[in-house]
Amino acid sequence: MKRFIAILLLNVHLFNLGGYQFVFQYFIHQSEVQIVKEIYENKIDATKLVEIKIPVHLPGIKKWDHYVRDNGQLQLKGVYYNYLRYKMSPDTMSFICIANSVKTRLVSANLVIAKEINDVPLSKKGHDSLKKSGTGNDYSFQVIDYQFIAFSTQLKAVASPIAYHVNDPYIESPGKPPNFTC
Repeated sequence: MKRFIAILLLNVHLFNLGGYQFVFQYFIHQSEVQIVKEIYENKIDATKLVEIKIPVHLPGIKKWDHYVRDNGQLQLKGVYYNYLRYKMSPDTMSFICIANSVKTRLVSANLVIAKEINDVPLSKKGHDSLKKSGTGNDYSFQVIDYQFIAFSTQLKAVASPIAYHVNDPYIESPGKPPNFTC
């Protein structure tokens, strides 16, 4: 009986150290799988779709007339979205998205529980106190790839043809070939 209680207390202690993180990651993964499954089966309600426009500076891009169908995820102001289509212009990226509310709730609950377990006091704003860096590198989306190649010098090509003259095209065989029988 003492052994069982010791194993039980050890498991509870290990779960408190980091097991909850595995549980949250499992449920977050399951929510992502569920929403992707709904997207591929076209079970998404059109009234839940949201268009998100993100300002970017891409002067070499022409404005796209139509949306491109692609799947992915993005996070904006603490809310997670799965996008279905996107379109680009020189100053804006437009995404057609559906909010992943289950993942948003799980991630926020995970942050709150992690702060409570680690005895970190919550700020006055709650758990959404993220400082934004002023570098201007909020979005990195590489569209254009440049390659700089040094100028080469022209070399004169010297033609040197390779020729081999075969005197006798037939090869002597060591004997007769076998007879073919049916």
